Amino acid sequence: MPEDNSLPVAVIGAGPVGLAAAAHLLERGLVPLIFEAGPAAGAAISAWGHIRLFSPWRFNIDAASRRLLEASGWEEPRLTSLPYGSDLMERYVAPLAALPQVAAALHTSSRVVAVSRVGMDKTHSTGREERPFLVRVEAADGTLIDHSVRAVIDASGTWEQPNPLGQAGLPAPGEVDARARRLITAPLPDVTGADRARFAGRHVLVVGAGHSAANTLLALGQLAKNEPGTRISWAVRGASVTRLYGGGDLDGLPARGQLGTRLRRLVEDGIVDLHTSFTITGFKTGDNLLVHGSTPEGDAELNVDLLIPATGFRPDLDPLREIRLELDPGVEAPRALGPLIDPEFHSCGTVPPHGAKLLAHPDKDFYIAGMKSYGRAPTFLLATGYEQVRSIAAAIAGDHDSADRVQLALPETGVCSSDFGGSCDTTPATAAEQEAACCPPGPQAVTLGFATGTAHGRSADPDH
Repeated sequence: MPEDNSLPVAVIGAGPVGLAAAAHLLERGLVPLIFEAGPAAGAAISAWGHIRLFSPWRFNIDAASRRLLEASGWEEPRLTSLPYGSDLMERYVAPLAALPQVAAALHTSSRVVAVSRVGMDKTHSTGREERPFLVRVEAADGTLIDHSVRAVIDASGTWEQPNPLGQAGLPAPGEVDARARRLITAPLPDVTGADRARFAGRHVLVVGAGHSAANTLLALGQLAKNEPGTRISWAVRGASVTRLYGGGDLDGLPARGQLGTRLRRLVEDGIVDLHTSFTITGFKTGDNLLVHGSTPEGDAELNVDLLIPATGFRPDLDPLREIRLELDPGVEAPRALGPLIDPEFHSCGTVPPHGAKLLAHPDKDFYIAGMKSYGRAPTFLLATGYEQVRSIAAAIAGDHDSADRVQLALPETGVCSSDFGGSCDTTPATAAEQEAACCPPGPQAVTLGFATGTAHGRSADPDH
């Protein structure tokens, strides 16, 4: 079966990075076929529309997407302002998805459940590169449809795959039942808005130490001022949260620096009861939630009404079982990229610009991009995702010179970048050790992207 270059290119996920991939493909005369599991483009963003990004608009707009939008008469937001998730949806993602050339390619309520090669499983090699990819999609009514495509860009993100709360990367005993009883909430609830009644006057435990935890704790602090009886506890596995407090006024992103300063004040004023070196070992459910933990002083218990997880996310690799992947065994990112972003060694610092070459897998023309490409690592930048898909689109189009000329210009800051999530499974360290590992001399990369908890590193636990 000869390779058919007239086939479309499948893009899995219609978030900002997935839509950017489609825009770059369109500019190169290729035909995208976009599959979004949610009811509309950017469905995951809708879940955190109440959260404000740390990075201004100028870092959140892809170049090819901007060109398509400007041709339609779109008015660019003020580039120095900080958007909320709802702003990102209403002023960027939704208008981009509504463009005729994008809308014609977009299939919503279409979940990709499997990717393979037409007529062969992953054990077959002869003629493999000439076979189109088979993308199996489940519609809202359960119908399965197979699509033949020439290439696949998986930009489906990690939002639907939260990390468990227990140690060793595993759910703690009783965790599944606690989630089913809704005693453990979804990440980033709208504490002072749509979900206010659920949390007012309750004892709420936040677990995790990334920026999603910080955002949630600040919102709960505001709620506690206006709703008597609201209590806030915060549990982290690390010995210190100094890293999350950040550099304050010295931070290269002022909004991020202010976040840490405000959070520190809540803890110092006793509004937030901080439990460090707390490893969750189990849950017991009843009228409320009993959280069992292990600490250096011995076993401990926290009796709370609700638990908000902020422990990050991990990639869902099940749909890719028939694809020949080459992943880093630790972070589950492409093997060549893994060592550059491993949170065990790169909790701060600049991730080198990278594109199609580092993101390639043994199955030619299959790529994982965006947040999912970073696996479990916490250092993903939204601007990085845009550059990834620009390079990937060039590679698929055969313009390898352009694909290899990867550039990514980001501001510098003398303080550490922090993740937006953070794994619960952190090896405890002393405050001095954490601070030394976090803040090496010299400029560091800032974290640009979603303040959503959509990242998940160990060293920050704690951040995306």
